[in-house]
Amino acid sequence: MTEQQEQTADDAMMTRIGQAVMLHHGGDREEAQGRFLGLWGEIGEDGDPLHRCTLAHYMADTQEDPSAELAWDLRALSAADELTDQRLSAHHQSLAVRGLYPSLHLNLAADYVKLGRPAAARTHLRRARGAAGSLADDGYGNGIKAALARLEGQLGEGGEEE
Repeated sequence: MTEQQEQTADDAMMTRIGQAVMLHHGGDREEAQGRFLGLWGEIGEDGDPLHRCTLAHYMADTQEDPSAELAWDLRALSAADELTDQRLSAHHQSLAVRGLYPSLHLNLAADYVKLGRPAAARTHLRRARGAAGSLADDGYGNGIKAALARLEGQLGEGGEEE
């Protein structure tokens, strides 16, 4: 396949993931979950790390069971660890892998809070805070920082940089 054909195929998968995200945001959790599972079957455990990271990140949000949510968030983190800046910037030029980690660790911290595991939650909260320096001073970055501060308050953390 030529590079342009590969990019088109990549964009098609990201578009399909985005469509399932819109279903979830529109209130159709079960349909979104079904689509995510179908896409996961196409991508596979060893598929493109960008696709796996993105899909697992959003699939976690559709879970009612905190253990299942944690499993999907761990898949997202694992895929991010395999992702390169080159691959991510091929999807969107302004993105860098380091910018994913604050959100990924924040989600894991929240999962561990739900599961009654405060020590694990604090570990991921510290990792999220440590990675937060990579966030831009924009709506997304400020939203993640605000969510970090809320979770730190909930856990009695100081919110200092580590």
